[in-house]
Amino acid sequence: MNNVKRRITRVVSVGGVKLGGGHPVSIQSMTNTYTADIGATIAQVQCLKDAGCEIVRVSVKDKESAAAIAPIKEAAGLPVVADIHFDHNLALAAINAGADKIRINPGNMKDPEKLARVVDAAGERHIPIRIGINSGSLMEMAGGKGDAPDVMVEAMLRSLEFFEQRGFQDLVLSLKASDVFTTVMCYRKMSELCDYPLHVGVTAAGPLSTGIVKSSMGIGALLIDGIGDTIRVSLTGDPVQEVHAARKILSASGVRKFGDDIISCPTCGRCGVDLAAIVEEVEAELAKENPSGTPLTIAVMGCEVNGPGEAASADVGVAFGNKRAAIFSGGSITKTVDASMAVRELIEEIKERRRADGQAARGR
Repeated sequence: MNNVKRRITRVVSVGGVKLGGGHPVSIQSMTNTYTADIGATIAQVQCLKDAGCEIVRVSVKDKESAAAIAPIKEAAGLPVVADIHFDHNLALAAINAGADKIRINPGNMKDPEKLARVVDAAGERHIPIRIGINSGSLMEMAGGKGDAPDVMVEAMLRSLEFFEQRGFQDLVLSLKASDVFTTVMCYRKMSELCDYPLHVGVTAAGPLSTGIVKSSMGIGALLIDGIGDTIRVSLTGDPVQEVHAARKILSASGVRKFGDDIISCPTCGRCGVDLAAIVEEVEAELAKENPSGTPLTIAVMGCEVNGPGEAASADVGVAFGNKRAAIFSGGSITKTVDASMAVRELIEEIKERRRADGQAARGR
């Protein structure tokens, strides 16, 4: 883990998951089923949960979808967030159905009296609200022109004033744009103006390859700044991919760790082995273990230039060269083997390291 200094925020509880106050940055995703199709939605929620999702959001576009929240929540084993647009009655129905949080965009729920009814109902049930402002609605909400981050922040401040005047502060905030720079600037500005927990993400980031790059840049930059209490990676397609990407972003930023971290070189003409195939084999072997305890950093390096240094810096590693492979653990070479034996010996070294770490932990 690195030394990222997290922004201090107030705590908001979403079902059994706490946001802010130093609690772990949680992973969210959203189903893309028709919510009223309860069986299909529950099946997708289970897939998301198995992948590591910690909070799930469902769209509520009609009264049938609102009513479906109760059985979905019962089966989910995850906090369920109702995503509401336009119709305040759907927000009220979702609250009555037991949603753990509701998400609204004040840009498309503009009648203050109707919005007040939603706020008051959520307050009575102690259900938090996410104020989710997207760039697509910012110009009309802010009532003018200007730099997009400033306009979005102004829109959020106006919304906050409305909620706070009604005594409601059980809030999570998001200010998302499809543009990475705008998104990052919005969150940085907002983080200096309040202590509400922030739901971080780049909206409409695109298909898998593009969306992961944009999300990694935007979410990663903010996490390294210490900004963000829960994240959602928005990708077009299977939402399970959002969860996989979110876990990798959190791990890469050092904010949380999920499994071992494999370091491997991009290869060049010096590499005398099929390193890509070797890395895949190592990954497959590690997947069989399902280990507990502290994740390891594992280096798989293809030649003698940077290989020994990277392998020595990792918890366990291997560096290839001249048809041989040096196995490292704790910064030192433990053995040198034929390249054909390297993966087997590396896996054995990893298992030995885990055993040693487990014994040391039990001895403390």
